Amino acid sequence: MSLNEMLNVVRPSNLLSPDDLLDAIKTRSESRDMDLNYRGMLIPEENIATMKHGAQVVKGELKSALLDGDTQNYDLDHGFSRHPIEDDGRAGIEVKLGQPSIINHIRILLWDRDSRSYSYYIEVSMDELDWVRVVDHSKYLCRSWQSLYFPARVCRYVRIVGTHNTVNKVFHLVAFECMFTNSSFTLEKGLLVPKENVATISACASVIEGVSRSRNALLNGDTRNYDWDSGYTCHQLGSGAIVIQLAQPYMIGSLRLLLWDCDDRSYSYYIELSTNQQQWTKVIDRSKVACRSWQTLTFDKQPAAFIRIVGTHNTANEVFHCVHFECPAQLDVEVKEGSPGQNSPESNSVSQQPPQPRPPRPSRSQSLLPSQPSSSQPSSSSSPSRSQH
Repeated sequence: MSLNEMLNVVRPSNLLSPDDLLDAIKTRSESRDMDLNYRGMLIPEENIATMKHGAQVVKGELKSALLDGDTQNYDLDHGFSRHPIEDDGRAGIEVKLGQPSIINHIRILLWDRDSRSYSYYIEVSMDELDWVRVVDHSKYLCRSWQSLYFPARVCRYVRIVGTHNTVNKVFHLVAFECMFTNSSFTLEKGLLVPKENVATISACASVIEGVSRSRNALLNGDTRNYDWDSGYTCHQLGSGAIVIQLAQPYMIGSLRLLLWDCDDRSYSYYIELSTNQQQWTKVIDRSKVACRSWQTLTFDKQPAAFIRIVGTHNTANEVFHCVHFECPAQLDVEVKEGSPGQNSPESNSVSQQPPQPRPPRPSRSQSLLPSQPSSSQPSSSSSPSRSQH
């Protein structure tokens, strides 16, 4: 309520005593607008940034596309709203809600028809003058769907300001949703601490470096169907790495990966995290340790949008192979271990003897030195397919 309304509407009504009215005027004049105790509409678990609820885009180019609910039909030319990226932050895309509302959850879809990433921040306001920043991803690289949480706020306006695009100087936004959710969430340093695995295709994570027969095999959740030829992602030792990009930055404190384990080989590796692909922090160093099969890894929580896995040794050849990756580690989920490689065509063609039983798989936390191959097993030199795996 403005000072003018207090003096010219409330005061003549005699609903408040002079002292109460003076206290209200004092609070109004000394506090910033967004710190005042506003009332707002509460509609739990429903997107209120829709035309049905009276929302409209009041700032930005191509306004009509943002709230139409279409998250499938967009390309280089249409299906998104945009604004030029400027250093002073004056540009932006602004949504006016139908009425003051309580929100604590925003979802936005960044244009993602190629591999580009964006940086941005989000602010809320009641009067378009006093803005409070509720999400700040201006220093992080983000892509595709963003699922954002923050302490509940009453607001009428929401402003999304793009600060960086890895391809050009325009910020593109395909969809915007906001609501109040009763779902529990944890924030640290303004970033979400995820409970579920966010390194999945459904969470818009992707493998941006590494070699695989099928794209994103590392993230598809299949820990059973892998063999000598498929079901893993790899890189040459001493050259490159396996890099996963998460859709947005998270506070991560654990990882889990499955090293290829169809024989008794072991690997060594280290893992680094980054938010921008420029500065990297090493959180796991097993470059001097022989590791096999499942690896469950914990460390002090770090902000991360990129995870880089670098293999340093393989007892069988010069390639590092990883079957599955997840973060954070889903410790309460029992992983279904596969049994590929027991009857591979290569072993039958090289040796006429029945294939030997697969060595018992170690526990997830165990690291083993490679066992000596038995005389009935073909050597790596006599099996080109295996030696090149």
